[in-house]
Amino acid sequence: MNDTIRIERPHALGLAKARELAAKWAEDAEEQYGMACRIDEGEHGDVLHFSRAGMRGTLAVEAGRLALEARLGILLAGLRSRIQSEAEKQLDKLLRLESRAASERKAGGGG
Repeated sequence: MNDTIRIERPHALGLAKARELAAKWAEDAEEQYGMACRIDEGEHGDVLHFSRAGMRGTLAVEAGRLALEARLGILLAGLRSRIQSEAEKQLDKLLRLESRAASERKAGGGG
């Protein structure tokens, strides 16, 4: 049984907005799922580390890409498809919301 989830999403947000998005993702993960999150900032991107009982992983944050990798423990491995689907929905929702907000800022004259 595969116990690893990998999700990659390209984006056109740039690093600053991607960092904001990752911070929002971490806040939601802590609140909704009891995850412990910590961000290691780098010059060209960040790595957000997350963990809770039965799961640990990272979210790589780059100027043009988000890449999530999570390893599931034995108790959660059976729920892999459901967990992956939910993680994909959350990332896609955050990217959609940010993309929509950016479009509205452009239409409104940038600010």
